[in-house]
Amino acid sequence: MTTAADSPDTNTDDCTIAQDWEAYCDRDHATWRQLFERQSRLLVGRACDEYLAGLDQLGVCADGIPDFRKLNDVLGKTTGWQVVAVPGLISEAAFFGHMAERRFVATRWIRSPEQMDYLQEPDIFHDVYGHVPLLTNPAFADYLQAYGRGGLKALRLGALDKLARLYWYTVEFGLLHTPDGPRIYGAGILSSRGESIYCLDDRKPNRIAFDLKRILRTRYRIDDFQETYFVIDSFEQLMSETAPDFAPIYRELAGLAEIEPGDIQPSDTSVGGSFTDRGSATKMQKKGRG
Repeated sequence: MTTAADSPDTNTDDCTIAQDWEAYCDRDHATWRQLFERQSRLLVGRACDEYLAGLDQLGVCADGIPDFRKLNDVLGKTTGWQVVAVPGLISEAAFFGHMAERRFVATRWIRSPEQMDYLQEPDIFHDVYGHVPLLTNPAFADYLQAYGRGGLKALRLGALDKLARLYWYTVEFGLLHTPDGPRIYGAGILSSRGESIYCLDDRKPNRIAFDLKRILRTRYRIDDFQETYFVIDSFEQLMSETAPDFAPIYRELAGLAEIEPGDIQPSDTSVGGSFTDRGSATKMQKKGRG
């Protein structure tokens, strides 16, 4: 039976292709349904309210893989964003260029049943279930557009390695402080069963108050659960603290040593307990994007 991955591509100059929603087969939709139902049960009391509200507003549900056309009808009326399909990894310039114009690039393929908990590259569940709901939030939507513009600038300045850490520790693996404790907003966590539990319940990882310069200096791992999470107070804080010109910040940090993923700095502020109580972070089991 034909799957979306087998459908002809309609490439354009901006690397986008047609989603070709009609080409998804029953197995594709069943895989989405299984992933959706599992994560939806798990994320109650774990995901931030803004994410859950976006999920509901978009009508993303267990029925099957969302049609980008329907998502874009809602997004266009709320924050002006659009979801566009791409065949896989695209150039950094194209990625940032789309984001700067309020277009979120998403892959259209979905994992096989044998890949439920391990992926080396993001699939449509990660991209749509994890990322897209927060595009309905005006503050986060503005932040992501500003990040795209910053990415184009970082490419010109040769500072992309530093800026990539900001995306990793916010958009992919960020936590939000609430009166009820930290809640998840990072898509890499929201789409991962294992990390949704680990990031909030395990005592090993560091949970540190958001610090822009600290993040830009901090390395990350792509094949393990995170050793450090950064916690924001609000999406408005995220936008305001990343608003200054990054060029002088890049110059300032050029002479400073980089920080390893699990290291603690004297200036770090722990969120939800002392670093001593939790102990140092240790390497966890191998993981991919959930």
